[in-house]
Amino acid sequence: MRIMKTLGLAAVLAATSGLVHAQDLRIGLQEDPDVLDPDQSRTFVGRIVYASLCDKLVDITPELEIVPMLATGWEWNEDGTELTMTLREGVTFHDGEPFNAEAVVANIDRSQNFELSRRKSEVKSIESVEAVDDLTVKFTLSAPDATLLAQFADRSGMMLSPKATAEAGEEFGLNPVCAGPFTFKERIQQDRIVLEKFTDYYRADEINFDTVTFLPIPDTTVRLANLRAGDLDMLERLAATDLGSAEADDGLTVEKATSLGYQAMTINVGNGPRAENPLGENAAVRQALSLSIDRAALNQVVFEGAFAPGNQPFAPTSPWYNAEFPVPERDVEAAKALLAEAGFADGVTIEVQVANNPVQTQVMQVIQSMAGEAGITIELAAKEFATLLADQSAGDYTASQVGWSGRVDPDGNIHQFMTTGGGINDSKYSDPDMDKFLNEARLSTDPAVRKESYDAAIAKQQEDMPIVYLYHPVWIWVLDNDIDGFTPYPDGMIRLHGVSKTE
Repeated sequence: MRIMKTLGLAAVLAATSGLVHAQDLRIGLQEDPDVLDPDQSRTFVGRIVYASLCDKLVDITPELEIVPMLATGWEWNEDGTELTMTLREGVTFHDGEPFNAEAVVANIDRSQNFELSRRKSEVKSIESVEAVDDLTVKFTLSAPDATLLAQFADRSGMMLSPKATAEAGEEFGLNPVCAGPFTFKERIQQDRIVLEKFTDYYRADEINFDTVTFLPIPDTTVRLANLRAGDLDMLERLAATDLGSAEADDGLTVEKATSLGYQAMTINVGNGPRAENPLGENAAVRQALSLSIDRAALNQVVFEGAFAPGNQPFAPTSPWYNAEFPVPERDVEAAKALLAEAGFADGVTIEVQVANNPVQTQVMQVIQSMAGEAGITIELAAKEFATLLADQSAGDYTASQVGWSGRVDPDGNIHQFMTTGGGINDSKYSDPDMDKFLNEARLSTDPAVRKESYDAAIAKQQEDMPIVYLYHPVWIWVLDNDIDGFTPYPDGMIRLHGVSKTE
């Protein structure tokens, strides 16, 4: 016989108070992230998850100033070859292991030497790392590197538990252990990623959610419908075509920030047998493809003029933009002439893989129509985004419509994509002059000197065109009006410190 006991009202309230106040923040993502290992990963949405999972040595402000995070201060020696950092005291990883100088040493070693690391080119300048004492670490560089602090504001600066990385190896991404505000709870591919509040987080008083759930929903209209239905609390990357509708909704708040990044077509020029085609082997064909595109019309048709046409890794408004190569006007006849000179007067057929979301599909459908008028037939291969990236890395592609979320330092938008052996150089483009220009740009802290190197690199890029740049997005977030304290950042990240939800 089951015996039931009756609790007093006070006891019931006490027992359920945690449930009453427990809060889950539900965020709609445009894609499902790839592996949740900062050394291996490359997706933009992965970085959004990391913002809640993995604190970095330094962070940025909305104005792009580099500020302390796990490192509380730093100083350079006179010639810029030694960087000494003071670390935050009392920080622990999610597994209870201490964060200290030895942990930083282990993280840099993994980024440099782990076979699957994509961070190698980002920390290449670091010759050695020394734990001076428990809370002081010194980086000795092979040459001055003006980009290093900016690298530490991203995945190269995310600190992972050395114990966890040693035990898990390449499987670390299945159960990532960092030092951020939330711990990893579960992941169901293509469905959700769930994180739980880390009670021992050094800034726990700034975190107002017990859990945060990331839900990949590729269709932007469906994401917005889910937000309106109450199944999401916020979403990232609203389609520009839905902006007017969202802004007119009294129950929603729209936030925007101009992106540091770009969208482009990456061309396979040397990544295995699939580079052996007219597009991969002939720069004139790639130039013809670029000339066939009306970037202003593309922006107007797909984004209702909300984004900025582009033809370089830097936006035309950036101080790093090379004004000698303005965004080209569409010139179908010039494109046809280039094809004829290259021996393809009858045209060419190419395959371009594209993420299976409505926005990027529409981008490529517009380009497909434009290119066809110049004699370039584009066949589209729609793929789930993580699959697209995996195929791109493996060289199993001819061209990809893919973008980059952008970095604070200009180096982050071009070096790893264009240098020989660069961590995300899926084109396998290799040119000694390009290597020289981009490596020299890292050596000086003088903006004028760096600008000369980047201008030369852009001139070379415009000639060889392993990447055909298309436009520069504006980040658009939509939040339920119950969400307070969200600050938009140009890097597109969702930082939850100080964000709250009113019941």
